[in-house]
Amino acid sequence: MFTVKEALDTLTLQQLSHEFGDSILAHEFSYDMMSITVEKEAFLAVIRHLYEDHNLAFRFLTTLCGMHYPDKEKALGLVVHLHSFTNNHRIRIKVFTTDADPHFPSLTSLFPTANWMERETWDFFGIVFDGHPGLTRILNIDDFEGFPLRKDFPLEDQTREDKDDTMFGR
Repeated sequence: MFTVKEALDTLTLQQLSHEFGDSILAHEFSYDMMSITVEKEAFLAVIRHLYEDHNLAFRFLTTLCGMHYPDKEKALGLVVHLHSFTNNHRIRIKVFTTDADPHFPSLTSLFPTANWMERETWDFFGIVFDGHPGLTRILNIDDFEGFPLRKDFPLEDQTREDKDDTMFGR
């Protein structure tokens, strides 16, 4: 016997697999939420389908944030959490790209609240959102260099001259 949540997960996965086929790269269940990894080229279409389909009705953007895995070929990624208040159901969408092409389509046309989240993700990870109405730094100073949440960002300020490394055994 399926629970309502399991039935909704199955329905969502079946619809996405039918609609997008090989663009659905993987799916898993972690922390009581279905997680689907999609091809970059299908990312916006998948999100739009989840939003516009009346049975699914994922119309609330809970969060959008970046990921950085410098040891992988596709080092940069996004995690998007959506919620359907109609069905009381949540889903996690993941998508990856290379450091050389850090571009994703903006979700601001579907979710106006994505504006702040995309600006923050650009500010800290360097992920560019094509079509964003004003992609500028939001938390770091305007002339800040680099993206501090990338794992290859130096932990210490290399330009400081006032620190005495001998006190720290260096």
